[in-house]
Amino acid sequence: MRFGVLGPVTAWTDAGETVVIPGLKVRALLADLLAHEGRVVSTDRLVEDLWGDDQPGNPAAALQVRVSQLRKALEDAEPGAKNLVVSRAPGYALETRAVDALAFMEDPQKGLDLWRGAAYADFADFEFLRPVITRLEDARLGALEEQAEVRLAAGESLDVAELVAAHPMRERLRAVHMRALYQQGRQSEALATYGELRDQLADELGLDPSPELAELYQRILRQDPTLTTRTTNDTNIPAAVGGLIGRDEAVGEVRALLDTARLVTLTGSGGVGKTSLALEVARQVDGAWLVELAPYDRHTPSLAEAVLSSLGIREDSAGTLERLVEVLRDRHMLLVLDNCEHVVDQAAKLAEVLLRSGAHLRILATSREPLNVAGEALWSVPALDLPAGDELITVAKSDAVRLFMARATASARGFTLDAQNAEAVAQLVRRLDGIPLALELAATRVRALGVQELVSRLDDRFRLLAGFQRGAPARQQTLMAMIDWSWTLLTDHEKLVLRRLAVHADGCTLEAAEAVCADDGVDVLDVLVRLVDRSLVVVVDGPRYRLLESVAAYCWNRLDDAGEVQVVRQAHVDYYVALAVQAEKHLRGHEQDRWMRRLDAEAANLRAALDAAAPEEAARLVNALAWYWFLRGRLAEGRRALESVRGDARARAWLAGFALLLGEDVDWRSLVDLDDPGEQARALWFIGLVSGDHRTAEELVEGPLAVFRTVGDRWGEAAALARLARDHFTLRDFEALERDGGESARIFRELGDRWGLLQATEWLGGLFEMRGDYERATALFTEDLTMAEELGLWPQAVSRLSWLGWMAMTVGDYDLAMERSGQALRLATGQGYLEGQIFARMGYSYSARRAGRLDVADRELHALVDGIPLDGDPPLFLPGTLIELGYLHVMRDEPERARTVFQGAFATAVKVGDPRTTAGAVDGLAATSPAREAARLLGIADAAREACGTPTSSSDDADILRTTSRVRGELGDAFDALYAEGRTLTFDDV
Repeated sequence: MRFGVLGPVTAWTDAGETVVIPGLKVRALLADLLAHEGRVVSTDRLVEDLWGDDQPGNPAAALQVRVSQLRKALEDAEPGAKNLVVSRAPGYALETRAVDALAFMEDPQKGLDLWRGAAYADFADFEFLRPVITRLEDARLGALEEQAEVRLAAGESLDVAELVAAHPMRERLRAVHMRALYQQGRQSEALATYGELRDQLADELGLDPSPELAELYQRILRQDPTLTTRTTNDTNIPAAVGGLIGRDEAVGEVRALLDTARLVTLTGSGGVGKTSLALEVARQVDGAWLVELAPYDRHTPSLAEAVLSSLGIREDSAGTLERLVEVLRDRHMLLVLDNCEHVVDQAAKLAEVLLRSGAHLRILATSREPLNVAGEALWSVPALDLPAGDELITVAKSDAVRLFMARATASARGFTLDAQNAEAVAQLVRRLDGIPLALELAATRVRALGVQELVSRLDDRFRLLAGFQRGAPARQQTLMAMIDWSWTLLTDHEKLVLRRLAVHADGCTLEAAEAVCADDGVDVLDVLVRLVDRSLVVVVDGPRYRLLESVAAYCWNRLDDAGEVQVVRQAHVDYYVALAVQAEKHLRGHEQDRWMRRLDAEAANLRAALDAAAPEEAARLVNALAWYWFLRGRLAEGRRALESVRGDARARAWLAGFALLLGEDVDWRSLVDLDDPGEQARALWFIGLVSGDHRTAEELVEGPLAVFRTVGDRWGEAAALARLARDHFTLRDFEALERDGGESARIFRELGDRWGLLQATEWLGGLFEMRGDYERATALFTEDLTMAEELGLWPQAVSRLSWLGWMAMTVGDYDLAMERSGQALRLATGQGYLEGQIFARMGYSYSARRAGRLDVADRELHALVDGIPLDGDPPLFLPGTLIELGYLHVMRDEPERARTVFQGAFATAVKVGDPRTTAGAVDGLAATSPAREAARLLGIADAAREACGTPTSSSDDADILRTTSRVRGELGDAFDALYAEGRTLTFDDV
């Protein structure tokens, strides 16, 4: 097993699988042991590091629990790994040398690749780790400085500005920065960075720069020739006007590719920065020459003349190509052929001839499509990376944002990226797909419009981004011109397919493209491949084919010009309605996962089809997608879509269920009225599934169950049995639960429906919990959680996280219980899943109360019960929650308030019919009763639990033992007789 601390603290098996370490305290324990590099860490030290001043009641025992959990996590991941954690006086140690930090410190240069982020990244705020983090980060910085010096001495171009900004007082790093800038011809910047350090040292420390750095400054000032290590030949590569933002890795990769391939072609969409990247690479290579091919066209017989002209070589009587071959035969040169796409055939012929005749020649080409020459290596230039979120710190790191801000601040003085505009800037760069040319054009509009107004006008982007940059080629003057340049190079069939692709939202599959873009004589597959080669269609995972947003907007205009909008939009609707109907058949069987993921990928297209569909088509689409929306927990989306086709009977039935799920008060009986008995049965079952009233649900499920068995609907039968199993759980009917839940699980396994299997196993896990088999219940819920996450079934993931929190609570691990329940609550809230929020909040609040975090418990318990009347049919969670609230008042020494709450808990538990919870309420009443009455009540509760076979957990025992201890202390020997008397009584005697 290997361990990593150069980044987030992580463990991996020998096979490379990440080990899941549960709980913050357990992960902190692992970090502490790793930080001590195999040395024994005392128990006192570990307790202090993990808990600080907020230590548990029994620190040694609490630490032992965390050690056991760490050993179990390691052992579960790789047998035998638990033995790495050893107990040795006066504490514990982790005996291993397989730690990335140890490997790094042994050879810092080779170890730089081991870094995945900041050392101990997820524990940076832990005081005990700060010296270790500082030591590792200092060593890393020293290694980076040494590496930079070696690369600089070899003549490589470096950019260490970010490192200098992060560590402005390191003179060694500043020296590297100064030399790097000077070697790039940026003498004034090299001198300026020295001045910055000199001023900072004087202001903050009252010191001067070291003599060595001052000497370097003087050498740069007098332009010492020994500072320039690179040799340069004649070249026509233009000097850089500004820095190339976000392309450092790209430059390195292309240079490395040129070491192994003599022809490298940079491909990519218009405006993505192919030319800029090629020129930056060329600036770092001796003997590089640029040949600009934009002025030539397809009718040019040979491009040799263009190369000779760029090289400044006079033609003679021989043919131009022969003359060029002779000139280049023995020359060591990099030839940059820029903008090959419109003369791709001639460029390919030229490259092939030159490469065959000149052994020392290399060619770097830029083109929107490959040259397709033997030996060609392709490097697709990507758009700049987009921000992963809208928070200021995340937005600022994006290369697309960095470029936009650099250009915007150059034209609009005073414009800065801040918390108020970060979201708008992120939206802008995303909608422009991170394309550098589009970002630069947009940046010129910031001074006049501001960024928010700029974003609001992007729907009219071609008029908005119609400004120009003096000196830029015509094709780069406006966004429209950039795409026009590519459009004019297409054949009629390519134009047809490309404009029809614009109807898709967020891309499409090959099958969809063939259905929607079809036309007589058009081979859509062949055309699509050519459009991908020409960088007008982007291939993403799947594969899926999508257009950049600006290309899509352009093609939509071309679709309108061709008069094809209505016919293509109808083809799009037809395809996606048929896809949804086909998917519905597979969402309850072995291919459930594949079809859910397919619908996930097509979510935007399905919404677009619904918006454009006629009423009858819309109803077919919505009814086909309703079950998918339910499985994915997209209740609000489904609710809106179903409301839009309310005139359809089947949609009304679905609507009733979705409304109930969202907590609305709905007269479902007026909405569920279908002619087909099987469909009516499924509709009633769905209402029963989502109903919070178990008596109503039972009525709604037993009738449909009979229908399902009559019509041979095996899926419906399994679903109904799973719902009945839930009611059996509520009523503690073990035999019926085991029977119906087991049969439901068997049928769902046979059908291959893993959602259905999760419905059945939830209550079988609940059966283990009620019987006190917590280990087996935890194992089942953990397995279910993995399944739910694999399927993306977030409602089921919420329930399993909540159950795991509940299991942790029952064994007294309240930290883990609150962590798991908190995860579930956040996920349920994010998904708008009301029932899931209730279960998660129950576990969170109950655990908080039992852990003594009374203020947290008070807030969360009241969030559950406030506003719920005690008369009428109570929700199932109410009795248990009132019991917890009652004990909260007991712990605050508020006996009268506690007794009132316990009385409400008892009354509602009796209404629900749950003997286990009713017994808990009786225990609560005992806690607030005089001694003799309390002894009898304790006996009644114990006998009731014994009768229904539901033992208390160790967590429940704590409250009961407190009451028992008080009463026994007051009664002495009389307690046993009164307790035994209580065991002969029933709830009716309370």
